[in-house]
Amino acid sequence: MDALPRLSAAEAAARLGVKPATLYAYVSRGLLARERSAAGSSFDPLEIEAFARARRRDPSAATTRAPAQPGTPLMVLDTDIAQIDDDELYYRGRPAVALIDRPVEDIAVWLWGAEDRQPDSQPDAQAIATARALIAALPPGATELDRIHAAITGLAAADPLRYDATPESLRRAGALLLAGIPRALLPAGMHDDHGRDSGSDPDPDPDPDPDPDPAESVAATLWRALGGTATGAAGIRAVNAALVLLVDHDLAVSTLAARIAASARGSGYAVVTAALGAFDSPLHGNASRAAAALLADVVAGSAPDAALARAVRDGGRGVPGFGHALYSGTDGRARALLPLIAELPGAAPILAAVDAVSSEVLRRAGIHPNVDLALAALTLSAGLSADAGVAIFAVGRVVGWIAHALAEYEERPLRLRPRGRYVGP
Repeated sequence: MDALPRLSAAEAAARLGVKPATLYAYVSRGLLARERSAAGSSFDPLEIEAFARARRRDPSAATTRAPAQPGTPLMVLDTDIAQIDDDELYYRGRPAVALIDRPVEDIAVWLWGAEDRQPDSQPDAQAIATARALIAALPPGATELDRIHAAITGLAAADPLRYDATPESLRRAGALLLAGIPRALLPAGMHDDHGRDSGSDPDPDPDPDPDPDPAESVAATLWRALGGTATGAAGIRAVNAALVLLVDHDLAVSTLAARIAASARGSGYAVVTAALGAFDSPLHGNASRAAAALLADVVAGSAPDAALARAVRDGGRGVPGFGHALYSGTDGRARALLPLIAELPGAAPILAAVDAVSSEVLRRAGIHPNVDLALAALTLSAGLSADAGVAIFAVGRVVGWIAHALAEYEERPLRLRPRGRYVGP
């Protein structure tokens, strides 16, 4: 490993959350190996990652125990939406993997309890135009998540009923967001003919940017919006499966943020905006971006161990796309998605990189793939935009955030306002 990127003592200590003196105590007790050179001590990043994971599972495995984290967990909330049992994700008692061939719209109707009162799921042309205008005003370097934020702002501003704090209004706003966000993200000139640019039409429609066919699925519209090909049936199926599998996952930080906004009786738009504030983070919603960079490095010719070492060193937060506190083995969502990705024409080299990296990480750190690695594989295999995995994750999670908001609307208002304990001077 001499030629591979290694962690400095400061980087290794930061990854473990300890002081440098504690790190060297681990070395002196034979718990960690180090190499010394004129530049100082250095550490194998995958050995550090395996050690960090072992300490999370059993803090007594290290001679010096990490400081306790008071207030963890901060709270325990009852939920009837998602459950993880024996490494499998369930939605209201049904395995999530058994639902991946159902349109995500149907899952939303089911989880929102709207079977007998279907909300209007199609935002009007003015709402879409407003959302697209805000997206168009963003600078060229804007991410997909920036565009989603802008789309939500536009859809909310065009909804005169958004402050109606009722469950029915939540369902309606959720349906408008689920259908409206992908439509707002469509590039200018992309028609309801599924991808033909208006410039190729000898007699173009007077409307330069008409909406897609209202019958087109959320997955199909999102697929096209993120750069998928017009004939991408396999890609659309994979995107829909990802949307369904990402609907909910216990009380993630973004879901807690959504429930706090709902506790204050925020609108559906406010709930999703609050959730996105926590979602837009390297430890949650953005994790697939780093995983995609790791896979791309391997596909470009880097050895898996060298690519992994660089990813751990540069990210400073573990191996991107691997490990999850709620699973003892491979994340079942990744296990369900990867076979669908294999059906894409460009998937072979990407999945070969997934296998190579997974084998190396399992051998060196004992960690299994999570759903972010599968999202990264989908993004690269389909040639989608660089952070398409983040966008797919966010759109799918809208369904869960609204479901949790509906549950919170049934509770006492403002119950999630904690009381501070002053500890200052």
